[in-house]
Amino acid sequence: MLGHNDFFILAGILVHCVFLVSIFDIYFSSPLVHGMTPHQTPLPPPAKRLVLFVADGLRADSLYELNSNSTPRAPYLRSILENNGSWGISHTRVPTESRPGHVALIAGFYEDVSAVAKGWKENPVEFDSVFNESKYTWSWGSPDILPMFAKGATGDHVYTFCYTAESEDFGAQDAAKLDVWVFDHVKSFFNSSRSNQTLFSALNEEKVVLFLHLLGIDTNGHAHRPNSREYKENIKKVDEGVKEIASMIDNFYGNDGKTAFILTSDHGMTDWGTHGAGHPSETLTPLIVWGAGVNYPRKVTSQKFEDNFLKEWKLENLKRLDVNQADVAPLMASLIGVPFPLNSVGTLPLEYLNNSAHFKAESMFTNAVQIVEQFKVTKHMISLCKTLINLALEGLSYYHTYDRLFLGLSIAVSFVGWTTYVILVIIKTHTNLTKAVQTNNKESTVLFYGFAFVGMIIAFFLLIQTCPWTYYVYCLLPIPVWYAVVKELPVIQDLATNLLSLNVVQSVGFIFICTLGIEILVFSFFYRSTLTLGLFVFAGWPVITQLWVQAKTSALIWTFLCVLLAIFPLMPVVGREPNIPLVIFTYLVWDGRDPYIYYVSHCLIPVFSTHDSLKNKQGLPVLNQMISWMTLVSSSVLPLLSPTFLFQRLFSILLSLMSTYLLLSTGYEALFPLVLSGLMFVWINMEQEALQHYGLSLKPKVTLAVFNFTCATDITQFRQLHLDDVRRSFFFVSFCWLYVVMSFSCFSSFDPASVYCFLTVFSPFMMGSLLLLKVVIPFVLVSCAFEAIQVTTQLSSKSLLLLVLVISDIMALHFFFLVKDYGSWLDIGTSISHYVLVMSLTIFMMLMNGLAQLLTTQRLQLSRRTKHHST
Repeated sequence: MLGHNDFFILAGILVHCVFLVSIFDIYFSSPLVHGMTPHQTPLPPPAKRLVLFVADGLRADSLYELNSNSTPRAPYLRSILENNGSWGISHTRVPTESRPGHVALIAGFYEDVSAVAKGWKENPVEFDSVFNESKYTWSWGSPDILPMFAKGATGDHVYTFCYTAESEDFGAQDAAKLDVWVFDHVKSFFNSSRSNQTLFSALNEEKVVLFLHLLGIDTNGHAHRPNSREYKENIKKVDEGVKEIASMIDNFYGNDGKTAFILTSDHGMTDWGTHGAGHPSETLTPLIVWGAGVNYPRKVTSQKFEDNFLKEWKLENLKRLDVNQADVAPLMASLIGVPFPLNSVGTLPLEYLNNSAHFKAESMFTNAVQIVEQFKVTKHMISLCKTLINLALEGLSYYHTYDRLFLGLSIAVSFVGWTTYVILVIIKTHTNLTKAVQTNNKESTVLFYGFAFVGMIIAFFLLIQTCPWTYYVYCLLPIPVWYAVVKELPVIQDLATNLLSLNVVQSVGFIFICTLGIEILVFSFFYRSTLTLGLFVFAGWPVITQLWVQAKTSALIWTFLCVLLAIFPLMPVVGREPNIPLVIFTYLVWDGRDPYIYYVSHCLIPVFSTHDSLKNKQGLPVLNQMISWMTLVSSSVLPLLSPTFLFQRLFSILLSLMSTYLLLSTGYEALFPLVLSGLMFVWINMEQEALQHYGLSLKPKVTLAVFNFTCATDITQFRQLHLDDVRRSFFFVSFCWLYVVMSFSCFSSFDPASVYCFLTVFSPFMMGSLLLLKVVIPFVLVSCAFEAIQVTTQLSSKSLLLLVLVISDIMALHFFFLVKDYGSWLDIGTSISHYVLVMSLTIFMMLMNGLAQLLTTQRLQLSRRTKHHST
């Protein structure tokens, strides 16, 4: 049977899981609609076939700029844009990731953020694409990109040829081999068609698409950075490969002039080898179009753009035609005469077309009809078509967000109700502010039926609206939550009476300080430097409270470590180069002598050679990889082998988890747990002094050096909560989120360097899990220290846990209203991360309490062989 406390914890976990999941239904439901009729331009298209080259991770400046000796980096493509085709910049919309970029290029819409739950690899919903509308599409390249367009296609006319996932290795000798693989297989494919009549006939059909996905540049960019020799050499290889493929295809079709070619990229890359955010290096990608139906280069005397790239690229006299990334899909559809993708939001870039005004007008009309099927208007009004497109998109956005208000209001009401209930439980159970009040059974019955009636009305409303089952959960959740609150009405009345006797100024001042502290934590998610200011305030805590008088040494160390910790929020999170020597230095500092940690810590020595091996293109050593995974697995068990005396056990937990943490570190962040754990040990001592300072102790001062976690705590020695305990809870939340705020950006901008000791083959979920573990480790360290503080300050773990839940829920409600489903991936990812991390803290705290008790109190006894001595 579940006890009252167990039921409360279970209910809390379920409620917060609903809060966590709700944002994906409220903010991140798919905006795509289905059931439209496809439309295509009725006039004959200029091209019979189209070849699409997507150089993954290629920046516009990296392709267009000249080498130091003023020679083109990509000679063939440079000659195309100067003599044969049109060129410009494709402006990508963030998230600047591979899947959203390819969806925008080929399907014509910007990937809705519901795909984030699928890791940008699986189709959250089915969608139409140029490939699906083609007669045949053949594609070559990455298994992460190609299958999603075949999966969304109707019938059997989209064919994929992929290399293995293991080939996408960031530690490989030369990632350009991925592009060579594509070029070689395309050549073999066309050669084999000469002896395969069925394939030969299919290739000679109209409305054919050939898609070459070239991942080498992106992989080399991640591994070596975009300014590296490897990245630039890969561009040259792509240029040579495009030249060979274009020439081969022209020869295959007898130079019939019916082939259109497009080269572009899904996204760019920052100078430090990441992408996902909205920096121009990530959002400006090249677009070069040539062949059938495409305009030739146009000379201009002057042209103005916000950037100054034209002079740098020596292209100021050639007309630059910029487009939005989603505009490429209608351009491809128009060139080969297939229906525009049904969910496309792109606008056909007319300046790229070399065709009659009639053809352009018909194409623009088709573009408009594709978005609004019932549109009936004179076909020559191109400008009106553009206006209608914008109005239709606004209408789609309105209906997509139609349910957001009442769903968001339901969750907000539940949030407020749950937080109120937890506060009442704290006051009723763990303070002396109220007396035990008996609940009137008759009133309780009336309340129950009253709330049940309201719930039935809400359920009936949802039923006639044919809402999804999740809507019932979100809208009915406030009923039991507020029922629990209203049941405590006698407690509220008793509390109100008692509060009148308290010092009003002191109470208002305390509430103001608590509110200000929470707002500072919220503000720190947007401006990390705020944490530095907060840590300076923490540093002055012993002085402000006169605690330093009785704990001079501890207070001095506390102040020093707080000031030292305050430096970390000012350090960069992204855009920094790996600093492996600093990681090794940290390892040497942590080289402990704990008998159970000693062996593992020394096994880590060869693992640090991993980064040198990758730098020399020798791949990830198998032995290093095995040691890394063994270390990760064993780090959760080794602390249980050490004695359960307070400092010995905490030190063992620290050393063991640090072994894994250092393997996931590439720079200064390796020093963070060194400073943080030192502060945690001092914090435990300081709280002992504070307990005596405020006269709250129920027994003599605990000697921490001999305190044993396994000693049973007498429940009669538990004390009631004091205002100072709110500060303890606030300190705990602040220390946890100090690192979380500093590190969450690693999820918003993909940089695989941190996980190279474990794997180098691209695997988003595995890499993401390892990065999450890196964030959790300091959180576990602080939780174990907090557990020590609870037991040494004579508090039940539940009382401080409830205070932490209140602080976390108030923060979470802030971020619930700040979640975004628009803007850059950095903006979207940041808003999701804020809410998810705060909600995760709330959920984890109910689980972490048990984990901290397990890590601190349990011990595994290894069997030892008894020695027999002769008498």
